[in-house]
Amino acid sequence: MKTVVLVYSGGLDTSVCIPMMREDYGFERVVTVTIDVGQPEEDIKVAAEKAKALGTEHYTVDAKDEFAREYIFPAVKANGDYQGYPLSTAIARPLISLKAVDVAKKVGGDAFCHGCTGKGNDQFRIEFVMMALAPDLAIIAPMREKNLTRIEEIEYAKAHNVPIAQSIDKIWSVDENMWGRSIEGGRLEEPDYFPPEEIYEWTVSPREAPDKVEELAVGFENGVPVSLNGQIMPPVELIMKVKEIAGRNGVGRIDVMEDRMLGLKVRENYECPAAVTLITAHKALEALVCTKDELFFKSMVDRKWGELAYAGLWFDPLKEDLEAFINKIQERVTGVVHLRLYKGSVTVAGRSSKFALYSEDLASFDSKTFVQSEMTGAVKVHGLQARMYRGLKRK
Repeated sequence: MKTVVLVYSGGLDTSVCIPMMREDYGFERVVTVTIDVGQPEEDIKVAAEKAKALGTEHYTVDAKDEFAREYIFPAVKANGDYQGYPLSTAIARPLISLKAVDVAKKVGGDAFCHGCTGKGNDQFRIEFVMMALAPDLAIIAPMREKNLTRIEEIEYAKAHNVPIAQSIDKIWSVDENMWGRSIEGGRLEEPDYFPPEEIYEWTVSPREAPDKVEELAVGFENGVPVSLNGQIMPPVELIMKVKEIAGRNGVGRIDVMEDRMLGLKVRENYECPAAVTLITAHKALEALVCTKDELFFKSMVDRKWGELAYAGLWFDPLKEDLEAFINKIQERVTGVVHLRLYKGSVTVAGRSSKFALYSEDLASFDSKTFVQSEMTGAVKVHGLQARMYRGLKRK
């Protein structure tokens, strides 16, 4: 019996794949797998119910803790960012694909199927892991192969009695995990379109946020957050709590023009309340404990790490090399960062660490430990060659 393993979210793209696998590709057995990386419990439940109603053999894999420890925390250490927004969807894809490979091995799958289009990044992220870990299995991408539009998918779903939430009026696509939520499609693709308030679920409008500053103390050990306001928390609980606190203060809404891997420039809307808050705190702590040269070099390392993660190259050797440097730096990124959240903004109010490269005695204007008169000679030679150059220009 030919078996296909479908990476299943319960959304439009993957739902229409189920009848397609039977009717167009000849698979007798369709196995769906949903990976729980912190999306709403109701979505996990609905996906399972929908998959079974459509006659599949369904698996739900709880990967929340693994996602937090092995994917989100490395992203925090690397200040994981791409073109101005924290990476969320991108860092979940390798884990989702990894778990799909595990299920395929368990059920004896002959092929994989996913709902990625030919215009997006996820086709690269998903298939990289599948090809690396299960190279003998075929990969089927119906949306890409059939060149389908979302309107055509909706019509197909209606013709095959596939239950979907999308409509012609509300055609946008949503992807969620505990680190971020992306909303795209329909008029949201237009660069000058004002997104309606209804697309947001994790964050209140800054206008509606409390008219009072909320303070938050984040404790770090070796570069990862471990406590909130002095209370030690496990990774998932901590991330979800920050998501709640930041979200109710309107923190984490991001609207960017993003350059996809294919070269397409697209408009993307994100909600990343926990990511924005924790990465802001992490950067503040690094600035306290790292040298000037370490910070400069790490900014380049972080950027390259972000590019690799964005591309889904989670197992690339260069990424491992970069993380060797990043993790060495993190040995000193231990301490507490105090934040203020107010109407869409998160600002650093203070930071402390036993590894702080700060001396009040040396930095204070009221101290004489730093002998200022000794700087006279240093100032005289500062910029010497540039001054000589200006002199030549005057002649």
